[in-house]
Amino acid sequence: MPLSSPDPVGPHPSAEPERAAERHLTLPAGGRAQLVATELTVHRGGHRVITGATLRVSPGERWAVVGDNGRGKTTLIHALAGRLTPDEGAVRRLGTLGLVDQDLPAPRHRRVGDLLEATLTEARTALWALDEAALALAEDGTTAEASYSAALEAVDLLGAWDAERRLDQALAALDACRDPDRPLNTLSVGQRYRIRLACLLGAEHDFLLLDEPTNHLDAGGLAFLTRALREHCGGVVLVSHDRALLHDVATDVLDLDPTFDGRPRVYGGGYAGVLEGRHRERARWQQEYDAQLLERDRLERAAGQAEARLSTGWRPAKGTGKHQRQSHAPGLLQAVRRRQDALEAARVDIPAPPPEFALPDLCPQPGRTLLRADRVRLVGRLDPMVSLDLEAGSRLLLTGPNGAGKSTLLHLLAGHLAPTEGEVHRARDVRVALLGQEGAPHRRGTAADAYRAYTESSVAHGVLGSAEQVPARSLGLLDQRAWDTPVRRLSTGQQRRLDLALQLATRPDVLLLDEPTNHLSATLVDDLTEALATTGAAVVIATHDRQLLRDTAAWPHLDLVPQ
Repeated sequence: MPLSSPDPVGPHPSAEPERAAERHLTLPAGGRAQLVATELTVHRGGHRVITGATLRVSPGERWAVVGDNGRGKTTLIHALAGRLTPDEGAVRRLGTLGLVDQDLPAPRHRRVGDLLEATLTEARTALWALDEAALALAEDGTTAEASYSAALEAVDLLGAWDAERRLDQALAALDACRDPDRPLNTLSVGQRYRIRLACLLGAEHDFLLLDEPTNHLDAGGLAFLTRALREHCGGVVLVSHDRALLHDVATDVLDLDPTFDGRPRVYGGGYAGVLEGRHRERARWQQEYDAQLLERDRLERAAGQAEARLSTGWRPAKGTGKHQRQSHAPGLLQAVRRRQDALEAARVDIPAPPPEFALPDLCPQPGRTLLRADRVRLVGRLDPMVSLDLEAGSRLLLTGPNGAGKSTLLHLLAGHLAPTEGEVHRARDVRVALLGQEGAPHRRGTAADAYRAYTESSVAHGVLGSAEQVPARSLGLLDQRAWDTPVRRLSTGQQRRLDLALQLATRPDVLLLDEPTNHLSATLVDDLTEALATTGAAVVIATHDRQLLRDTAAWPHLDLVPQ
């Protein structure tokens, strides 16, 4: 079936009712709907982005597609929607599809009303056709009965009776513009996105395909989106880094992150299932890789021993006859060849598992007060006076609306800003690290160069002892290819990982994190959250991330309220 879209297409349904009645309706398939992808493989720029992805989406199922940046999540969505043809494999669609991309073009001639009218075209056409069929039935009940039944079925499948109500409800819940005369190019990206998302949720599609739908939504919009997806009778395919939405919505997960055989994994049991499945997959991968390395080492030793025997076999003890030496040599030579053939056949064809995140050992003296803020404020940026003590192992969650001063307080605690009132006291030799919302400007050289320069500078300035340096690879934040990449060419997510690595390199006693989940994959955020719960360092977090707020709900809170 063709892809449905909230973009305006075709004539205004109420302008020419005769032509509207002749217009072919694209009806939902209801319980018969299916969206099946089989062994999808897609190449981009000479690289294989997706390998052998398979999923079957039925009505009532909500699939999440997860993976780090660049793993092909958006590519997969476009393949499912028919916007691109896979290099291998196939997609079979039965039913209507509604797709919302991350971006919405805004041509000058398009208005808000164009999107709204296009969303209601099918429903209004079906209702008009039903009215026409009812009139025909009243005139001739025999010949028009079949037409009336078909028109009534179309209205029911499209949910046409309350189509306008559903759209109005979605627009209001998402705080989307409802002025039909407003040009789209006068709206912000977020405002345009909310209109398009409302059009999608207000329609009755068999399948909803959503790429990062939580972008540009406030708390009310997020709650409405979650409820709408859970109540949707059809199928859903969702790409999102929002772990709260994944926990609340997903029934099945397609994981595009690396595996030992390069093929995506499917996990049931919602997002909790993927966390458990990934641990099993990682353990299996490591076991298979270690087994191949051990077998390779064993065969190398065996081949070396056979070659050594061959060498000594050509030099028997004195008194051994020439005939004996010659008869013994072929057997030794055959043994060497067998060992070499076995070694050649035992190539390590399983790639090394990707690095796992590991927080370095952060263990300041227990019970020691590391940092104290005494009635600090910064006029115009942090108006309420704040006092707090941070001891080793303490936890603190900063909450409050945008503009309340959460980021400012973190910069005051880090010593990057000076308060206009009050003082910040730091114990002697205490190391404080701040991961801000924005990283440092582009550095020269590779990521490895940047890390090496930062740690060497820390040692040179006495911040870090030479024996305390943290090996870059031990953090598990970047693979070797990323470490060897110039910083300016790293993706946003990779640069964020590098920023985190630099802050951890000094083994901080106090770790200050400002929106730490920004641009990080869900997998890394899960690992980071688990590590922060057990580290001996003092940790302060400011975040709006819903899942991180849930995970740290038991931490002490400091709520900053603007005055």
